[in-house]
Amino acid sequence: MYKGYSVSVVLPCYNEEEGVQVTLADMPSLVDDRVVVDNNCTDCTAQVASAMGARVVTEARRGYGAALKAGFHAATGDFIVAMDADATYPRNFIPVLLDVMIEEDLDFVSCDRTGHKAEEAGSFLRVLGNLILNIAMFVLFGVWLKDSQSGMWILRRSILPRLTLVSDNMSLSEEIKIEAFTQARKRSAGTYKTIKALELPVYYKARVGESKLNLWHDGFANLLFLFRKRFGLLPGPDDSAPAPNP
Repeated sequence: MYKGYSVSVVLPCYNEEEGVQVTLADMPSLVDDRVVVDNNCTDCTAQVASAMGARVVTEARRGYGAALKAGFHAATGDFIVAMDADATYPRNFIPVLLDVMIEEDLDFVSCDRTGHKAEEAGSFLRVLGNLILNIAMFVLFGVWLKDSQSGMWILRRSILPRLTLVSDNMSLSEEIKIEAFTQARKRSAGTYKTIKALELPVYYKARVGESKLNLWHDGFANLLFLFRKRFGLLPGPDDSAPAPNP
């Protein structure tokens, strides 16, 4: 609980036995609900997470996006923090980011890693690929972010029904940002209110454990996804998925 708000953290996992242990070890005590999504892990990720007090949910559909959506549906907090379970994102930034969200009445914060990385955490190819995807998002959707591919963000759980999220793969990271920065809230009290979103800087460390990212495959797939979403070539949301917790 933080300033009267409950807080969930969602960690999508595919074989993150080492990383999830480090990530959970220094999770701030203000986090009420630690949701680890077991996305067909073949190691001891689920057992390690459960032993450390996390709530483990399973998602049989393979993919980063599928795991995140399962975590969103399971989360109970007023705020949901999404981050990778490889210890790259700073858990100690969570209260700072929540402070900004509460004071500025924000609905969504995306975390920018650029310029704030440990030396071993980035590569030229990753930086170039991220820049290309940033430009593509701006051209296609009019949304400029310094780090469109960031794997850490915080949102108010109340805005989830307003976000159309169809990706089951890595592209969900860019899709949720497109939705948050472009979608309007439903009519409330006779007026339209836009979702208030902001990008804020965080520190970024080298990952713990083996990377699952395929730079060329995932980079091109994310670029193609942007075009498909912009021109309406994606399937609709999965109606069989459970509704988020009320």
